[in-house]
Amino acid sequence: MFERHEGRYGSRRIREELKDKGYKVGLYQVKTLMRAQDLFAIQPKSFVPKTTQSNPNLRRSPNLLLLEDNLPSQPNEVIVGDITYLPSIKNGNKQWLYLATWMDLYSRKIVGWQVEHHMESSLIIIPMKRLIRDRKPKSDFIVHSDGGGQYGSIKFRELLDLYDFRQSMTRNENHYDNAFAESLFSRFKAELLNGGKFCGLEDARLKIFEYIEGYYNTIRKHSSLGYLSPNEFELKYWSEIDACG
Repeated sequence: MFERHEGRYGSRRIREELKDKGYKVGLYQVKTLMRAQDLFAIQPKSFVPKTTQSNPNLRRSPNLLLLEDNLPSQPNEVIVGDITYLPSIKNGNKQWLYLATWMDLYSRKIVGWQVEHHMESSLIIIPMKRLIRDRKPKSDFIVHSDGGGQYGSIKFRELLDLYDFRQSMTRNENHYDNAFAESLFSRFKAELLNGGKFCGLEDARLKIFEYIEGYYNTIRKHSSLGYLSPNEFELKYWSEIDACG
């Protein structure tokens, strides 16, 4: 199991997977066996809030998630977005790539993503259009992010207005307001890159697709979801809703 998950699973997740397969085993026993075989899970760096370069000329939307009534009670009510840089090297030349993600705050599922050479507003608009097409969120859908220029751009706000979505932003200089999205990147970089680099844009797109669509959303157990994957957690929620009529 440790090798199957490429060193991403520690003792708690391995224990949960063993339980799923019918094995009765305690956490202490798993820890002892892992230690005896020198199996240590990849550890992401501690969350450190990043500084976002906001455009002072752009209007900043209020943080709607400070109100308890706005917190999600089911999937497809609130998404959080962020952008991070990724190291890459192509033909001996170092270059930065930029990854934008949209994550459902209730299920922790990555519902949209895009990686490019640039940080233009299309980096967040393209995956937003895809998730609108695929998940069909209702009006009053909350779209939360930091105060970066992409999120305050005219084109992005026009898209939100078109569907009557509500925009939410972190408070100025209060970066813990978007901790969910930023901590996702910390784990993402540790588990996928583990100190390495991508070999150009196409390599990044392929490996990110394999990680997000083939592992993170579908397989990887999340402690905050009762050790279910985001897809399993959403399926369980909708199955219980259907069962209750």
